[in-house]
Amino acid sequence: MYGGFWYYLKNAFNQRDNSLYKLLAINILVFLVFLVLRVFLTISGEGALYQQILSYFMMPAEVGRIITQPWSIFTYMFMHEGIFHILFNMLFLYWFGLLIQEYLGSRKLANLYILGGLAGAVLYVIMYNVAPFFIEQRDMALMLGASAGVYAIVVGAATLTPDTTFHLILLGPVKIKYIAIFYVLIAFANSTGANAGGELAHLGGAALGYLYITMLRKGTDLGAPVQAVGKFFENLIAGRPNVKVSYRKKNAPYKSEPLRDTETKSTKKDGTTQEEIDKILDKIADKGYDSLSKEEKRKLFEYSNK
Repeated sequence: MYGGFWYYLKNAFNQRDNSLYKLLAINILVFLVFLVLRVFLTISGEGALYQQILSYFMMPAEVGRIITQPWSIFTYMFMHEGIFHILFNMLFLYWFGLLIQEYLGSRKLANLYILGGLAGAVLYVIMYNVAPFFIEQRDMALMLGASAGVYAIVVGAATLTPDTTFHLILLGPVKIKYIAIFYVLIAFANSTGANAGGELAHLGGAALGYLYITMLRKGTDLGAPVQAVGKFFENLIAGRPNVKVSYRKKNAPYKSEPLRDTETKSTKKDGTTQEEIDKILDKIADKGYDSLSKEEKRKLFEYSNK
């Protein structure tokens, strides 16, 4: 291992299979760019111009405006205003993202984040164009933030390994399924409050996180289109051929990707073969992560971080 969190964050774009730190880095960089822009434009008396620029990247609720700025359905999920807004989103992305990346791999983490953001945007737009309570606010409604994608990852991790325990300040050990349930209930309770649009997006992301893991267990990866697009641009930028590798679970009629997307069956890392990893993945699918021995957890962790 090299230098821990800051090393991986600083080198996020120099490493493959590193979606967690890429997502963190993109969010932080976008936040800093808009922070600097806001400060300079506000000081120069152009605060209104800053708000106009910001609105072009936020998610509108009005369908006509979405047509004129379709990129906003993606850009909104990487934007934040306020230090606490980005701080809490990035903390939850990191804590729960580590679990998803360790068990399912880097690409599926990116799938969850993007699909969660899209699901949050879709529910937000539907509700603001259908529900009477929201329609009168529709034309001026704009949304930003990574919360929908983060909620997808939180609920996805809780669905995948519900009994994994986090040690929280003041509360002590708490299973992540209870953390996820608590935050979903909070989002539902506040869905008619001051941040109604954001809370609706949270619920959309949470629903997608549960659906994604549930369907993945049945052999269907809802993120395959997202992954295909990501691989295309990754290979285009890197100038490398697109090599597809599949993993097949015993007695299962479907195929899905292995923990590490670029490894082959014959690959060995520190004496750990792909066959051993496949057996560990089978055991997780059958009995859950907590059924693994300490040695199996070590092998899985080291394999997924190289």
